[in-house]
Amino acid sequence: MTMNTLLGALAAATLSLFGSAALAQSDVFPGKKPISLVVGYAAGGSVDLVARTVAPELAKRLGQQVIVENAAGAGGTLGALKVVNAPADGHTLLLGSTSEVGINALTAKKPRYNALNDLAPVGMIGNQPLVLVTTPRTPLANAAAFKDFVAARPGKLSYASSGIGTPLHLAGELLKHEAQLFMLHIPYRGAAPMVTDLLGGQVDFAVFVLSSALPHIQEGRMQAIGVTTAKRSPAAPNIPALAETKAFAGVDIGVWFGLFAPAKTPAPIQAQLQKELREVLRQPEVVAKLQTAGLTLTPDLDGRKFVRSEIDRFAKIVQFAKIETD
Repeated sequence: MTMNTLLGALAAATLSLFGSAALAQSDVFPGKKPISLVVGYAAGGSVDLVARTVAPELAKRLGQQVIVENAAGAGGTLGALKVVNAPADGHTLLLGSTSEVGINALTAKKPRYNALNDLAPVGMIGNQPLVLVTTPRTPLANAAAFKDFVAARPGKLSYASSGIGTPLHLAGELLKHEAQLFMLHIPYRGAAPMVTDLLGGQVDFAVFVLSSALPHIQEGRMQAIGVTTAKRSPAAPNIPALAETKAFAGVDIGVWFGLFAPAKTPAPIQAQLQKELREVLRQPEVVAKLQTAGLTLTPDLDGRKFVRSEIDRFAKIVQFAKIETD
């Protein structure tokens, strides 16, 4: 075989290999139509921030548009339903979080979907702790002092959350259960009115997503009692975990985020999406932005096992707190 013939054969083999790879990717995402990344909340919140951080990089890796679509309503349920009922071809995905994937079906009188049966967890992205706060006018040095303060005033104190059946509500009920405390729950619609009423003295305590409360804590307007995850957050290492105090040793709950597809999405599509998502979560600019927002990245978690274990834990909280939503 002459050198020219050998080079020609190698070139043909190379073209064939590239052609096969391109065909395989085309088979996974036929037509290169845009991917809709559904967020079950309005623009500007934590779930939306994660989606808009991940989407551009995911688009680059897949070679096609990834458009964030906000479908707000019913605590994320409307967005989840949009994905559950979409064609299982990889073109409609959910940037899902704790509420719509882990909690809503447990608290609803008539659940409209089952996350374990109707959604496929493509990959987990990260989690963020919640934080129990009060104001500096309440003289509490730590979680043990909080426990004693509330125990001495059964039923006379209140805490705020962002709504019935939210992770913030479940966190409040969990810490009450762990330490056998009696506080009234005051549900709000969002963080802004919670801030106003806490600072104004209408409620005594509040549970926030850490990133929402951190600016107020740093400015001295709020006093952090502790984060609700088992360990301290790298975003705020000076705030202790409630679990460091014996009375709250079993408190471990936060907000997490993941990428989900309709349950019947073919395995090759799920595998490619998982692969590309993991690569996205290795990009320094993505890591920096998400960590700045208070997230600890968790791309190596087994999504199905993790979600199942979280739902089992949430079910116990919902049961003993008797939480029910419409």
